[in-house]
Amino acid sequence: MDNTIVSTIQSEPLMPHETSEYEPYEHVYVPQHRHHFETEDQQREAGSFGMWLFLLTEIMFFGGMFFAYLLFRNWYYDAFVTASNQLSVPLGATNTAILISSGFFMALGVWAAEVRKRGLLVLFLILTTLFGLAFLGIKSVEYKEKWDKHHIPGASFDVSEFVNPAIDAKTGKPTQKPLAPDAAQKTQLFFFLYFAMTGMHALHMIIGIGVLFWLLWRAQRGEFSAGYVAPIENFGLYWHFVDIVWLYLFPLLYLINRHPLK
Repeated sequence: MDNTIVSTIQSEPLMPHETSEYEPYEHVYVPQHRHHFETEDQQREAGSFGMWLFLLTEIMFFGGMFFAYLLFRNWYYDAFVTASNQLSVPLGATNTAILISSGFFMALGVWAAEVRKRGLLVLFLILTTLFGLAFLGIKSVEYKEKWDKHHIPGASFDVSEFVNPAIDAKTGKPTQKPLAPDAAQKTQLFFFLYFAMTGMHALHMIIGIGVLFWLLWRAQRGEFSAGYVAPIENFGLYWHFVDIVWLYLFPLLYLINRHPLK
C-alpha cells in the first residue's frame, strides 16, 4: 500500500467513542515533571521511595523511645504503673478515635486526588486538618492537668500524691498503691518518657498540619486535579505513620495494668 495512503489513514481523527491502537493510554502532561527524571512514573516512584526511607528512620527514632520505656518500666514497675494511673483513659480514647477519623479522611483525600475530584479533595483535606487540630486541643488539656498537679519533670515535681494517695470515700481504702519515697521519685521518669513520646508525636502532628495547609492551598488551585497526585500520596503515608505511632502509645502509656487495685 502506498505510504501516503497509510499516513492518511493513521492521521484520520477518531470519533469520541473510538480509541487508537497506537495510543491506548491517555497521556497527561504534568508541569511538575522534573527534567532529571526520564518519565513522570520514575519521578513518582523516586518520591515514594524517599518517603518510605524517611519513615524507616522515624520508626528507628520512635523505636528507641519505645525500647527505653519498656526497659525502665520493667526496672521500676510499681512506679510506672502508679504513674500511668494518672493519665485520663477517656481523653486518650477520644484522641484515638479522632486520630483514626483523621486518617480515614486522609485516605479519602488520596482517593479524591487519584480520581481528580477537586472539590472532594479540598473537603477531605479540611476535615483531616480539623481532626488533627482537635487532637492537639485535647492533648493540651492533658498537659494542662499535669501542670496543675506538678507532674512536669523538674524541680517542681510533686510525689506526695504517690506516697500518700487519696482515700476512696466509699471503701475507705487508698485509690492506688502507696509508694515509698524513693520509689515515688521514679514516677518522674515515667512522666519524662510520657512527655518525650507524646510531645514528639504532637510535634509530628503540628508539622503535618502545617503541610496540610500548604497542600490545601495547592489543592484549591487545582494542582492535584490533572494527574499529579504524588504529594498527596506521600503525605498520606506520613499521616498514617503518625496514626500508627499513637495506636502504640495509647495502650502502652494509658492501658497496661490500669488501676491494679481495682
